[in-house]
Amino acid sequence: MGSLFDGYHSVAYDEMFDGDGAPHAHTKALFDALQLLSSADLEERVAVLDRSLRDQGITFSRAGQEWIFPLDVIPRLIPAAEWELIEAGVIQRVRALEAFLADVYGPRTVLADGIVPHSLVSTSTTFYRAAAGLEPANGVRVHMAGIDLVRDGEGVLRVLEDNVRVPSGISYVVENRRTMARVFPGLFLEQEVQPVAGHVALLVAALRSAAPAGVDDPTVVLLTPGVYNSAYFEHAFLARKMGIELVEGRDLFCRDNVLYMRTTSGERRVHVLYRRVDDDYLDPVHFRGDSVVGCPGVLNAARAGNVTIANAVGNGVADDKLTYTYLPALIEYYLGERPVLPNVTTYRLDEPDVLHDCLARLDELVLKPVDGSGGYGLMIGPQATEAELAATRADVLANPRGWIAQEVVMLSTSPSLDGDRLAPRHVDLRPFAINDGGQVRVLPGGLTRVALRPGSLIVNSSQGGGSKDTWVLTTRPVRDAEPNWPATLPAPAVKASAPDLGPRSDQPQQQQQGCRTC
Repeated sequence: MGSLFDGYHSVAYDEMFDGDGAPHAHTKALFDALQLLSSADLEERVAVLDRSLRDQGITFSRAGQEWIFPLDVIPRLIPAAEWELIEAGVIQRVRALEAFLADVYGPRTVLADGIVPHSLVSTSTTFYRAAAGLEPANGVRVHMAGIDLVRDGEGVLRVLEDNVRVPSGISYVVENRRTMARVFPGLFLEQEVQPVAGHVALLVAALRSAAPAGVDDPTVVLLTPGVYNSAYFEHAFLARKMGIELVEGRDLFCRDNVLYMRTTSGERRVHVLYRRVDDDYLDPVHFRGDSVVGCPGVLNAARAGNVTIANAVGNGVADDKLTYTYLPALIEYYLGERPVLPNVTTYRLDEPDVLHDCLARLDELVLKPVDGSGGYGLMIGPQATEAELAATRADVLANPRGWIAQEVVMLSTSPSLDGDRLAPRHVDLRPFAINDGGQVRVLPGGLTRVALRPGSLIVNSSQGGGSKDTWVLTTRPVRDAEPNWPATLPAPAVKASAPDLGPRSDQPQQQQQGCRTC
């Protein structure tokens, strides 16, 4: 029987193997377990995985259609020491972004001291003057952040971009784990994997702690644009798991600068609005007047201190990719620290000399719109056609402030299923950080996104990417205290010295409940 790794060869830093082709120390147990599987074994697990995703309705919307969110059957492993580095770097970054947002919407000392130019803020399409002077109840503007990380060709972890507006993906982290615990139950006994089930509890606790002063039992709601939004599955999932109401704009109204929700038993005051609606559509009084998915007057209610909006209005100026280029300086300015995680090498095209140099080698760089997201609008020079290069050149010349350029990072690869064999596919990682005003916590694991097409560097689900379950290993077991955990282990949970037989089809409910690492 051939190995699933027959013909496996990566042209980038690989998450499974070192340069000599031997598995990294932290991946050896997984490698050994996979070596014991046949193509038929893996095919059976994939069938279980696909059926579980379909039955649970784990979907996203792309091009106007609903799709099952692709989950690769092979997990990604991160050793404990490396996770400590990631955790420290993400916390540091969130603290600096919080300080920057409080400053630019307040005293603006960072501008007066010349750390960043005034033009950075005044020309940002995601800076909103309507949010100036608005003080959150507990000082938190970034209640949840998603910081995208990549590993370069030397194996160095770097920050690709920051997401502090309405970062998505945390629901897939939880559901991926639930699914993978059914597909590879034995591996969860061999590996000491940090759990992810507490992610949602931490989020709702952070939202409750953001309530206006004097509110002991706040009403928290999640505002969604509706069922046609690409992330509606996540909106419904989070509302259900957090035990809060899922509302649309038509369910809300403001009176006397107080936000209310319409219910079958009458109006009910809302204290925290966890919005999954972009700033432009949130409040037609201050932003787009034609929006029907927001609530008129909600920003005034927030300014009056009667409701907290999470994440805060105006956070997009911190997401601006030109602001990203200043993050190392902002970390030193606000925190007096050196950056734990470096940026990808990035160029500011609003500087004439830099613009000239970058246009001269456009086919070697990645060009990104500063307010873009989801992989839309970016151009990867080495993979672009002459027509695409010419079009991007024209767009950049018309608006240099609207673009940044980055050196191409050959993203690290991880084994992924390709037919009946495993092949390297490029991956990134989005750890999620939650800030409750007293502590920033990074949720162990995060969302590993994987480019499913051979050679592709674009991992976004909106561009055809998928995901992996991310296993953060620890030197000692960390388990959720779940009272319904069965006292006896399910039959398929075997040592890695024998094949992990996978879930038995006649007891799916028992295995789903018995997920200590979910």
